[in-house]
Amino acid sequence: MPKQTKNQKESILKVDSTKTYTLREASTLVKEITFTKFDASVDLAIRLGVDPKKSTEMVRGVVALPHGTGKKVKVLALVTPDKETEAKEAGADFIGLDEYLKKIKDGWTDIDIIVTMPSIMGKLGPLGKILGPRGLMPNPKTGTVTMNVKKAISDIKGGKIDFKVDKTGIVHASIGKASFSAEKIFENADELLKTILKIKPSTSKGTYIKSIFMSTTMSPGISIDTKL
Repeated sequence: MPKQTKNQKESILKVDSTKTYTLREASTLVKEITFTKFDASVDLAIRLGVDPKKSTEMVRGVVALPHGTGKKVKVLALVTPDKETEAKEAGADFIGLDEYLKKIKDGWTDIDIIVTMPSIMGKLGPLGKILGPRGLMPNPKTGTVTMNVKKAISDIKGGKIDFKVDKTGIVHASIGKASFSAEKIFENADELLKTILKIKPSTSKGTYIKSIFMSTTMSPGISIDTKL
């Protein structure tokens, strides 16, 4: 087991593991327990009372974080020539079609999100084995397959993220950076949690949000009161 650094020990001492904090308290505390030399991501882990194996209980959605994620998102716009100007104006990092389809086929995946059009999805099907495992396959449900390419890219650049419950029933999401003010961290986290509450599956019984933990890279987790 790796030896804990002095800063890690200090972080652990600042978090009362027997206590659940309010979301606002956690948003302040998470900044105090972060000692990385780089600007660490602030993450939420939300355990839901759903069975992801059931299609009726799959929790997936998108949320526009009020203050963005603090991360530069690299967007590839796979569009027809008539949509290239739109994509450029919206801030896409890479724009084109066939040349990028070939690059992806050859193994290139140095991007975070792909935005495309319905008519192009057929060409992406054969690349599913490359894009799928990396979470890069565009999906109409997350707004990445659309004719309104400009809005989709602008939303992503402005802080829109998509989230999905994993096979263990947990939603993992980065909601900012440790350099953000406590208020910005709180508002981003609050927006995500409100969105998750809004899309509670009608078939989900019992406790919907079982636990919430906030942490940064290498910090201990802060348990948050689930009564939001």
